[in-house]
Amino acid sequence: MSGSAGTAAAPATTPPPVKGSHALVATALAVGTFMQVLDTTIANVSIPTISGNLGVSSDQGTWVITSFAVANGISVPLTGWLMQRFGVVRVFVLSVLAFTIASFLCGVAWSLSSLIMFRVLQGAVSGPMIPGSQALLMSIFPPQKKGTALAIWSMTTLVAPICGPILGGHISDNYSWPWIFLINVPVGLFCAAICWSGLKGRETPTRRIPIDSVGLSLLVVWVGALQIMLDTGKDQDWFSSTAIVVEAIVAGVGFVAFMIWELGEKNPIIDLSLFKNRNFAFGVLAFCVGYALFFGSVVLQPLWMQTWLGYTATWAGLVAAPSGLVAVLLSPLVGKNIGRFDPRIFGMSAFIIFGISYFMRAGYTADAGYLSYTMPLLVQGIGMSMFFVAMLTILLDGVPDAKIPAASGLSNFLRITAGAFATSIVTTFWDRHAALHQTRLAEATSVYDPRLQQALGAMNDLGLSDQQAVGALTRTMSSQAYLMSALDFFWICGWISFAVAGLVWFTRRPRGAAHAVAAD
Repeated sequence: MSGSAGTAAAPATTPPPVKGSHALVATALAVGTFMQVLDTTIANVSIPTISGNLGVSSDQGTWVITSFAVANGISVPLTGWLMQRFGVVRVFVLSVLAFTIASFLCGVAWSLSSLIMFRVLQGAVSGPMIPGSQALLMSIFPPQKKGTALAIWSMTTLVAPICGPILGGHISDNYSWPWIFLINVPVGLFCAAICWSGLKGRETPTRRIPIDSVGLSLLVVWVGALQIMLDTGKDQDWFSSTAIVVEAIVAGVGFVAFMIWELGEKNPIIDLSLFKNRNFAFGVLAFCVGYALFFGSVVLQPLWMQTWLGYTATWAGLVAAPSGLVAVLLSPLVGKNIGRFDPRIFGMSAFIIFGISYFMRAGYTADAGYLSYTMPLLVQGIGMSMFFVAMLTILLDGVPDAKIPAASGLSNFLRITAGAFATSIVTTFWDRHAALHQTRLAEATSVYDPRLQQALGAMNDLGLSDQQAVGALTRTMSSQAYLMSALDFFWICGWISFAVAGLVWFTRRPRGAAHAVAAD
């Protein structure tokens, strides 16, 4: 036993060099992350097209999104066990290849049932891609450049959710929906080939560890029930639906049972001991809250612009595109300098900038121009360039190298769950507060109001009947109600961002490998 341990330790201490260019391998790893994150949003704007082509309703078509989210949410926490058992390089490359095959099957799906089945497969096999690429990027760079590695990884995570709706809308409008999935095929083959040829000699040590089958089963039950509840709750009016109540009970009981089991399990499927690390615990909390606010705004703003302002899916995405461009340009600069300063300063600055961006958006008007909608997102891009790099540096500080895949998998699982919560909460909040504002606007309006009579008369002069004029005014009132609801949301996000900026200082100053330069 000791001899095998000694043999396994050698590659870990003196890994062979990367075959080929570091830049090429790093690019392939980043592309793998980009491809996986892109697929979480690329189908969102294409649901009406997919539903129409497959002959189903849009409500049924949303399962194309839900099925991927459920399967991905369940598989992400398994990353730590898989990579310890089979090796980081091997698991990542096989995950990319399986994701590529599943993408091809989604593209050739012949019915909604087959598409959902292949989307489940696609989500399940893609779980190790994000934490795997992150761990491998950090392993191939020297200590003084690990901040740059995190910056490369962060850029793909930042830009992909923004590019998804733009690319998905463009493909749906100009080509056919299967290409949303088929474009992954050449990209996935490139990523797998480059990563395997460059990194197969740097495989991490493996060890035979038993799988926690009970923990895995409980994880599947409670995460699956939670994701389905979050994704379908709005359409079923939440807890007025028996199905939602049952799913909530299953998720709650399953979660409690899962926690009890995992805390007493010798080889848990999720390593909850990571939360004993103060930086990991508070870092993950701030990371999830910040991402939930960011993802909620990414969902709400394009939805509002398409529903009430007449923007197409492509143009709604283009409003957010400059934000991603700013993040891409600034992230390498942040990565190069984060080791010279306290990363908590970058983290706090990111949340303050996010708050400023949200408050700027709280001043939106329905008749504003493109630049007015884009400027707050440009400010957000500055914060995005700091957010991922700083928070990942903080939460991974003090985590042993052997546990980085598990820590990355757990933090990404919680991030995905936070995004799912945000999507459901934001859309429900938006609809219900819009109804509240519309009621108040209606109460303040009377058919005997001279201003209303003047407006109706003006529309009559334009050739509209009384019924058409009232309909037009009702539409205007609804538009204003949804605008006011969106502004409420952005105000709340701004204050939460300022509050979480203080939470960052509950962590200690990172002193890991990424800050070797600062220590020198």
